[in-house]
Amino acid sequence: MGGGQSQPAPAPAPDTLIAEWRKIRWGDTKEDLQFVKYYQPHNEEVKQLRVLLHGPTGAGKSSFVNSVESALRGRITDRAKTDTASSKSFTTKRRIYKINKEGPGTFYPFVFTDTMGLEGPDQQGICVEDIKLDMKGHIKDGYKFNPRSEISEDDQYYNNSPTLEDKVHVLIFVIDASTVRLLGDESKKKMRQVRLAASDLGIPQLAVLTKIDVACNEVCSDVKNLYKSRYIKEMVDIITMDLGLQPNYIFPVKNYNTEMETNDDIDTLILSALKRIISFGEDFVNEP
Repeated sequence: MGGGQSQPAPAPAPDTLIAEWRKIRWGDTKEDLQFVKYYQPHNEEVKQLRVLLHGPTGAGKSSFVNSVESALRGRITDRAKTDTASSKSFTTKRRIYKINKEGPGTFYPFVFTDTMGLEGPDQQGICVEDIKLDMKGHIKDGYKFNPRSEISEDDQYYNNSPTLEDKVHVLIFVIDASTVRLLGDESKKKMRQVRLAASDLGIPQLAVLTKIDVACNEVCSDVKNLYKSRYIKEMVDIITMDLGLQPNYIFPVKNYNTEMETNDDIDTLILSALKRIISFGEDFVNEP
């Protein structure tokens, strides 16, 4: 009409929300909490499962420890210190975190080993060989990581005769959902090396995908949009390709960082991941 040339309609924006790609019972934490509360290792040689956290600097390893403790204790905690202002690893020493259960001196029968972050080719991050030795139970708590060399056998923190309880029972890759596409080839190579070493030892592996609210605006506005988020699903698919983990071994979570109180929906994600971590560790320590 009017002799003017019609303009093509603008291309529609890509859908940010898609059909739900994983089911979860939002806000229903009772079953997972009971599972964790009553869990005890069946193998008498193991009093506590050992969970090793591994991944790039700034991915949220220490924050994940804090978030697990917050979900279990019903209040925000901050024992595993974090630093959001630095690009270097804030954790420089190997540290074990136990989580208080019902009172002073009582703990859940699993511990998290928090380690130095994995950085690029400048060799400022953790040495891959130290991770391998840690999985075998050769490194004691308190060891200060040296990015340029692995621990020596005459070091005071070297364990010459590790028991089953000293060894790692579950390996967790902690990856920032907002930087998955930015992971360098060197970092991916190091993570694959660690994954291969864990596989050789029979250690089960999972990934925890953090900062989902930073990565996706729809999740930021409502965490229950997580399993409808096209972007988060794409990040899960990329990790599957890069590390070879099955999609159902990858758990997106939102760590507590700005919240003053715990939240049932955030707890749902954290406890779902924790339940799977414990189940995998229990299977490992009971293998013949």
